[in-house]
Amino acid sequence: MFDSMSNDGNNLAAAIVTTIRDVVGEGDKVLHEPVFRGNEWACLKECLDSGYVSSVGEFVSRFEEALQDYTGAAHAIAVVNGTEALHMALLLAGVEPNDEVLVPALSFIATANAVTYCGAVPHFVDSEGESLGIDAEKLRDYLASIARQQNGICLNRHTGRVIRALVPMHVFGHMCDMDALLAVAEEYGLVVVEDAAEALGSFRDGSHAGTRGLFGILSFNGNKILTTGGGGAILTNNATLATKARHLTTTAKLPHPWRYRHDAVGYNCRMPNINAALGYAQLEQLPVFVENKRKLFARYHDAFSSMPDVKILQEPAGCHSNYWLQTLMLAPDQAGQQETLLEYAQDQGLKLRPAWELLNHQTPYSDMPSMPTDVAEALQQRLINLPSGADLGGDHV
Repeated sequence: MFDSMSNDGNNLAAAIVTTIRDVVGEGDKVLHEPVFRGNEWACLKECLDSGYVSSVGEFVSRFEEALQDYTGAAHAIAVVNGTEALHMALLLAGVEPNDEVLVPALSFIATANAVTYCGAVPHFVDSEGESLGIDAEKLRDYLASIARQQNGICLNRHTGRVIRALVPMHVFGHMCDMDALLAVAEEYGLVVVEDAAEALGSFRDGSHAGTRGLFGILSFNGNKILTTGGGGAILTNNATLATKARHLTTTAKLPHPWRYRHDAVGYNCRMPNINAALGYAQLEQLPVFVENKRKLFARYHDAFSSMPDVKILQEPAGCHSNYWLQTLMLAPDQAGQQETLLEYAQDQGLKLRPAWELLNHQTPYSDMPSMPTDVAEALQQRLINLPSGADLGGDHV
């Protein structure tokens, strides 16, 4: 809860920056940067010495197996980035051209782009304020008003299109309420594909992010909790779909020692071995990265606990979050100070960032179907991401 306090915007910005400095120290601080303190050089050298640097190599399999062990997913398929992982997962989940796919308005644009790559239509839904994920109860009420079911298929009464899938997104690493969302999806016959791009290392009620839906996806971009330079992965517990995913993402080439025969229009998007080598070394350190990020959250939480106009976003009940991006939430009556704070912090060498502009307000998607997104709009004006690198939570800080 926020206490009421009158604060000039500049005074509030200065107080916030001072408090951040108390946590992260002096000097320029970026939002997030990778940490290379493990076996990265050794794994990369082993990869280079093998001569296998592209998408066929031992490290791809080793990385996928390590992801399976960590997440509990039966199958992991490493690909070139998180966006392509989501694109492939949606195709394999049965999303077809002109279908509608329910996605949160509060998300990075890649979530909607992956839907569009399938020839489908993103349909935007609202968020709730605890996890920042899709509000399941609002979604149920909304579907009751705009959808009808016919032979097990969910149809939009207004557009006539099939509403095929639901894509929950775990914002900043905090898992949304998958039990509630899966119940809505089952009620309306929707396939669930989890966008867990930001949530490697996050669990809720014992399940890792991305393992509850038919598919889940991860991202290993340079700004994620671990990186492969560029990369992503598809997670699934369905063996048949996993086999199809490996085939589709490797140009749909039929197995043969020398013949180039393909049985479908495939995609050339498997992760190269050299990227997987980096990821394998990074994954060995993931428990330490998560621990450090949770320590950093505790430091931010303690530092801001006496400041009445802000609070640090905390993991929902039942969650063990990776705290990918530490997030400050302004009090509702301070939402207008977001830009002042961002500008002041930038001048002071702190690279703070706001949450993304809502997808239903972005130029490519402003005409797409959307439920009212009042909560997401209010949240977007109040959220500010703080310096969050795993190194900042180490004991040396």
